[in-house]
This record gives sequence, structure tokens and C-alpha cells, in this order.
Amino acid sequence: MPKAEALELKERDRKELESIMRTPTIEARIMQRARILLLKAEGLSTDAIADKVGIGRESVMDRVSRYKDGGLEKALYDAEGRGRHSEITDSDKAWIISEACKRPKDIGYSAEAWTYAKLTEHINRSAMAAGHEMLETVSKATVWKILEEAEIKPFRMRYYCEKRDSDFDEKMHNVLVVYKQLSFNFDGNGELLVKDEEAPQIHTISYDEKPSIQAIATVAPDLPPKEGKGFIQRDSEYKRLGTVSLLTGIDLLTGDAIPLVRDSHKSSDFIQFLQKLDEKYPEGDIIRLILDNHSVHTSKETMAYLKTRPKRFQFIFNPKHGSWLNMIEGFFGKMTRQMLRGIRVESKEELVSRIYKYFDEINEVPVVYHWKYNLKEIRKNAKLHIDIAI
Repeated sequence: MPKAEALELKERDRKELESIMRTPTIEARIMQRARILLLKAEGLSTDAIADKVGIGRESVMDRVSRYKDGGLEKALYDAEGRGRHSEITDSDKAWIISEACKRPKDIGYSAEAWTYAKLTEHINRSAMAAGHEMLETVSKATVWKILEEAEIKPFRMRYYCEKRDSDFDEKMHNVLVVYKQLSFNFDGNGELLVKDEEAPQIHTISYDEKPSIQAIATVAPDLPPKEGKGFIQRDSEYKRLGTVSLLTGIDLLTGDAIPLVRDSHKSSDFIQFLQKLDEKYPEGDIIRLILDNHSVHTSKETMAYLKTRPKRFQFIFNPKHGSWLNMIEGFFGKMTRQMLRGIRVESKEELVSRIYKYFDEINEVPVVYHWKYNLKEIRKNAKLHIDIAI
């Protein structure tokens, strides 16, 4: 016997039919019709479907024919006057979209955002009073389809960053000028050009803090990988031993990474980092830091220290919400992937020791970070990070 021709379903219709089959509150006859269409889409014959569903072959043929002629609504529901009210109108759809765009908490619910199930329940409950009788029994799948067509996703939340820094463009320009100046120190192959060592030098440091790095201990030994279980096995329980803060600078000429681990990142800790830079570089050279707008960078204590070292330090501030302009952010991401992710220690002292060990390892072969974007691309990225999602 030749195989029966499969019914070609639209992907959106298939999803709605599958949703109907998973919804126990759907009318039995609607679920039966949905099953007919899905079975036909699998290529079953009319007789086979009639036998599985327990109805006459004429009824199977009728539902398949209805789908081909008028789509899913016609195949699933009877015409008006035979148990089915009028079709969902544009007004009904607009009301569904309007309700979806409200926050649940603003209309008496506890949730911050909708789920399709909760939204459908709300629509079913509120439809009659709102003058949309047809929607009193609308299915979750139909609600999904209406919102999908309108490109409304009320369950998703995307964060944005409002541009609060009135000097954003100027500060961004200042950072980019520094990167441009740095590029003049390298040849076409990215090699550092030899400079007159007698002349005062400018050392540019990309600086930031990584606070609250947790020292976490296991409560049972890790099990090493073995054949059949090629991964480390670890007890899900753990013990917290405290946190440390990492103050770090990257020398953008040499690639040297400069760490300072402390229990906090107060003004006194930042001053200790500045003192470490002061000891590292020759007297008379300028130390220029690219850094964010954290209050400790401009505190009274910090300003008092800078006055003791006049003309030694220059601060170039990122604009607020412009941390992506600071190249050390990429270094912190690399460090998290390579060393901090999943780390377990026996003490906070071990965590500190291993952080310093990591810096020793990477400084064996320093990586020089080069800014690769031109100004046009940066302006585009600035808009992306400020006005859209992060």
C-alpha cells in the first residue's frame, strides 16, 4: 500500500496544536480535532486516523479538508450557530495585547512579569467584563500566537542603561585620545618602538577593582575524572570563608598586570595601589590611569595623597556606564574563565596566594592589549550600550 500523503502544517499551527494537546482544560472535541491534524501531518492514512481516534473516516476527511481550505480556526472550531461564537476580532486581539503590556503587579497580582499561563488565566477571567466574550475560553496557544504576531514577549525582561553622564561624549573622547596616543608607540607589527630612555616616560595603566571574590571551601573531597565519568565530581555543599577585593592595573605599553589583594577596596587600599605604582616606575615619569568614577578615586584621602606626589599621576575617567571603554574589563573576564570559576580553597590566605600566583604566570608572557575600534564604531557601540539592552 502506498504511504498516505502527509498534511503540511504551518510551523505556527503545529505549535498551537501541540499546545492544545498538552492542555487538559481544552474541550475534548477540540483536542480530538487537533490530534487528527497532527496524525495526518505524520503521514497516517484516513482509515488509520479514524481507527486511532475512534471516529468515522468522513469526519477525519472533513477536518483535513477544512484545514486546507480555511486554516486552523476553521479546522478546529464549528461555524457560528453550531457551538462556536464569532471569530476573534481585531478588537479582541488589541485588548489581549493591551493586557499583556500591563505589569501583573499593577493590576492586583503578585508577579512582576507575565507567564503565558497566568496571562491566559487573567484574560479568561476578565474578558466578559471587558466586553470580549469570545476570549472567555481562549487558549494559551491562541494567546501565544496573537502576541507572537505582534512581537510582544511579556515574560522577557531586558535591562537598559540610561545615559546619566552629561559629559559622556567628552569623557569617552578623552579615553580614546589616550588609546590613539598609545598606538603611536607600536610599529605595524604591534611591536613596541624603542624610546629615548633618558626622556621622561608616560606609563598608561588601565585600572579597576574586582570586589567580593569569594573564598569557598569544599566539605568533601572532589572526585577526579575517570572512564565513564569524564568530569570532576564535587559535593554540592560548600563553606564560605570570606571575601577579598582585587585591585588591578594593566600597563598598556608592556602588558604587565599589577595586582593588589586586600580585604576591602577603600580609599586607603587605592592609595596603597598608587604607592605600588609609584615604587614600580622611575622617578620623574608620569603615571596615567584610566579608571571609573568610584568615590574612592576622588575621596579626600586620595586627593591628599596625590598632593604629596605632584605631577606624578594623571587620572582619565571613564564616563558613567562606560566601563566597556576600559580594556581591563576584558582581562577580568579572562581571569574569571581561566582561574576564578569554580575555585575552591582551604583558607582565604590560599585564595590570595593563588591570585598572586595567577599574575606571576601571566606576567611570564605579558599580553599587550590594543584598542582596535575606530571612532565611528565606538559611537555606534556607545549607543548600543546606553540605549538598548545590556
